This record gives sequence, C-alpha cells and structure tokens, in this order.
Amino acid sequence: MQAIAGLPVAQKRELVALLEERERRKRTNRLATYRPYPKQAEFHALGATVRERLLMAGNQLGKTWSAGFEAAMHATGLYPDDWQGRRWDRPTVGWAASETMEVSRDAGQRILLGREGERGIGAIPESCILDVARYPNVRGAISQAWVRHVSGGQSLIIFKSYDQGRRKFQGDTIDWFWPDEEPPEDIYSEGLTRTNATGGMVMMTFTPLLGMSRVVQRFLKEKSPDRAVVQMGIKDALHYTQEERDRIIASYPEHEREARTQGLPMLGEGAVFPIAREKVAYDAGSMPIPDHWPRICGIDFGWDHPTAAAWLAWDRDADVIYVYDCYAQTKQTPVFHAAAIKGRGDWIPVAWPHDGLQHDKGSGEQLADQYRAQGLEMLPERATFDDGSNGVEAGVMEMLDRMQTGRLKIASHLEPLWDEIRGYHREKGRIVKINDDIISAVRYALMMIRHAKVPGRKAGAIKFKGAW
Repeated sequence: MQAIAGLPVAQKRELVALLEERERRKRTNRLATYRPYPKQAEFHALGATVRERLLMAGNQLGKTWSAGFEAAMHATGLYPDDWQGRRWDRPTVGWAASETMEVSRDAGQRILLGREGERGIGAIPESCILDVARYPNVRGAISQAWVRHVSGGQSLIIFKSYDQGRRKFQGDTIDWFWPDEEPPEDIYSEGLTRTNATGGMVMMTFTPLLGMSRVVQRFLKEKSPDRAVVQMGIKDALHYTQEERDRIIASYPEHEREARTQGLPMLGEGAVFPIAREKVAYDAGSMPIPDHWPRICGIDFGWDHPTAAAWLAWDRDADVIYVYDCYAQTKQTPVFHAAAIKGRGDWIPVAWPHDGLQHDKGSGEQLADQYRAQGLEMLPERATFDDGSNGVEAGVMEMLDRMQTGRLKIASHLEPLWDEIRGYHREKGRIVKINDDIISAVRYALMMIRHAKVPGRKAGAIKFKGAW
C-alpha cells in the first residue's frame, strides 16, 4: 500500500483504471468462473448420455442458475476444459421457456443476459452478445438473442412462455430445449419433438409444486435409458449454512417442505395425507420387527392396475402399526401373486376387499377362494371395521389420524407406497381413486388389524384400547 501511495498521480489513475477493467471483465464473463455443485455437475454430465434430463430441486438451490450456464456454453461453444456434458462445435438454436414472459425476464433471461440496463453480466459473456430483440408488451423482456459462437457463426436463443399455448411450440427445429419450471405435458412433448431432427436434447429444471403430474411421472415412473432425473435438496446447495437451512425449512408450510427444500413432488393442499414424510417414515434396516408383534397382510385385487399387497406389524403395547413391506404387479394370475405373498410368510393372515367375493367367469370360483386354494391364510370374511362398516373415507381418516399421532409408521425404503401417498389427492372434496393400490392394501389390513397374529398362533379378533 505504501508503494502505491508513493506513485505519481497519473500512475495511480492508470492503476485504478486497470483494476476497474479487471473487475468489469470478471463481471461480464461469469462463464469463465462457473463452478457447479456436485448435483449440478451430475446433471450436466448426463447430457452426454441421455436425451431428456430433469433437475428436480427445491427453491433457490441453483437449478435455474446451472441450466442457464449450460445453455450459455451451448450458445457460445465456450466449454471448460473439464466439461463432462454434451458439446456442440457449431452454433446452436435453443429455446428457453418459462411459465410467462414476465417469469422468463426475471429468471432464465436474467441469468443468461443480465437484467435490463446490466446486459452482459449474466452467464453469456458480454463480448458474445451480438443483438437482442425485445418482446412486445412486457417491459424488459427479450424474445430472441443472437450469440457469437467460437466457430465464427451465430447461435440463436428464443425465449418462450407456456401461456402462449402449444401451437407456439410447433414448427421449428432446435438443438436444445430448456423448460424452466414445470411445463404442461403437451408443451413438453412439442419441445422434445422439435429436437428430433437434430438429435438434440431437453434439459428441464423445476421445483415439483404440481405434485405427481404426468411430466413428473414420465421421469420417475416411465423408465428409459434415454431419460434421467437428478434430485437436489437443500443440503446439496453449498451456499447455505446449516443455520440458514434450518431457518428456510421451518419457514414453509408442512405440506410444502419436501417440494420446496428437497425437490420432491409436493403433496399439495388437496392431498389426502398432508403430512411430511419424515414424520411417518422409519428405518426398517435399523429396526427389525420383534417376533411377538402380530402381523397381517392386506391385498387389493387388480389386473390392468396392479394387484397390490402390504404387510403390517403391530406394537400392541404402544398401539403403533408399522408398514414394513409392500408388493405390486400388473397382469398376473392369482397363482403368481399368491407365490409372491406366501414368500413373505404363509402364516400371515390376509385381509381382502369386497371384490374378492366376485366369481371368476371361467371357473365360477370366488377370487378370494382362488387365493385360499394357493395356500394363503385368507381371512374368512372381507375387510370391515369392527362395527361391520367398510367406508373408504373412514379407512383413510383412520390412516391419517394414526400418521398425525405417530401410530402409523411406513418403512422409508417402500418407494412404490410413498409414490402413491405423494400423489393421493382430492378434487372438489372427493378422493381421486387412481394409483392407490398399495394404499388400499394398507387400508384393508388396518381395518382388520384385530385379526393380526404372531407365528404359531391362530388368528383371532384382538380387542385393544381405541378399537373401532
């Protein structure tokens, strides 16, 4: 500092100018200093092997930031030396899409280009921004940006919004499609289709606030070697301290926490079971079921939709019921299902619903009897409460009451059941009976928990405090 203080005034001014220029170049070339977190790097690397990618993350964790910087690389051709994702050695055409043009301006466009009046401090270096076209009627919004590519050509980024409708996503041919926040299924499909001719890709980023939607199901349930999802939670966002994480988690309503902090599909205000997973889940690996706890299995019959089963163990002293296993399989016969169920314990009594009384058109035999003939310990009568009723709402309310009071626990590894719970919802007050097969099996077993038994003992109704 003393050496600087002793410089002539002209040299001081020159030094200040050089320092300001260095800072300006740093601010206007953020791409050169981009360093992804491990989850973001995983998302980038998948671009080299799959066509469809989803970074499903909580709010303010860096999902839009990471995709914006990747889009900047594809537009400019400026990839870091250690880049593991996909590369283009030519100019690209890409779509950056958001829910509205206002959202586009404040999110994807801001990250790529900077805010209005600060153009060039985003992911695309200032020296690479050749021109922009403004979007009419939305102040500060951009419809297109032309970007210099290292090959000497020009890349084109087109900003779109979902509220423009599916037709605005037709006709063009593009290299990459970046939907930021979850798009309607038809718009996602159109965007993906526009990449067919180029062998292009989709890199999607959103917080799953719409629950188990069709777009979410595409990535979580419709497995494909050309499709991948990376889930990023608040612990993966290294810019937060643990104290800040705890404060952020506590600030959200309980039914939103998993979506907004963990990137898991939101339960939603219409959820049948609006309770956080961590309040119900238990680690089955660290808590073996004691032999003296009675057990019961519930079964829900199906064909096109799965035949499902769930196994419950009952800690009678604490009146806590544990769901420790589940099963679901479509388009198989009772012989196949019975073998899978018997493998979990052929002594365990099986609760079954009223449609088990239906007769098979070929054999004329009741469905429940077909399972009984395969050696299953089918209970003598269909599942009912102690008073003889069997209403769905009553069973669901019993499940919810037990969840809320800590008297129904579900093994954390039973993802098929957790998927159903997450998507189980109401419309206009009524439960939507879709994708609820394992839930139904749990409900039947819970209704008949009085008939649970331990090995070597005969099943029989057990009265307990708080019975129905």
